[in-house]
Amino acid sequence: MTNVFLGIIAVAVLVMAIIQVAAIVFAMSAARRIGQVADRLEQDLRPVMSNLQAITAEAARATSLATAQMERADRMFADLTRRAEQVMAGMPSLIGSAGRGFAFLNGIKAALAAIQELRRSSRRGAPHPDEEDALFIG
Repeated sequence: MTNVFLGIIAVAVLVMAIIQVAAIVFAMSAARRIGQVADRLEQDLRPVMSNLQAITAEAARATSLATAQMERADRMFADLTRRAEQVMAGMPSLIGSAGRGFAFLNGIKAALAAIQELRRSSRRGAPHPDEEDALFIG
């Protein structure tokens, strides 16, 4: 019986050794596949990463251009505001001069209108009393 037990123990040890060798082979195969997947993932992600770097560089360039344009617009509006303030500051003197000029022109216009009225009334002569009575409504 001892030989039978020894045979059973030997077979069990042999089965355990085969299972351990199979597990080691399976683990090595899985490790190799994981390495291949990692290499493939790295190769696939390399163009994506380079594209992301290019996009980031373009975004930085666009941001700097937009900043420069905003600074130009800010300077332009500041110049426009300064010039508008200068024009508004000079308006009272312009309006005062123009007002005096318009007053002078209105005076000449009134004088010409008065002369024309005098000329019309001298051509018509004095109105007759009968004409005044015809206009009276009473």
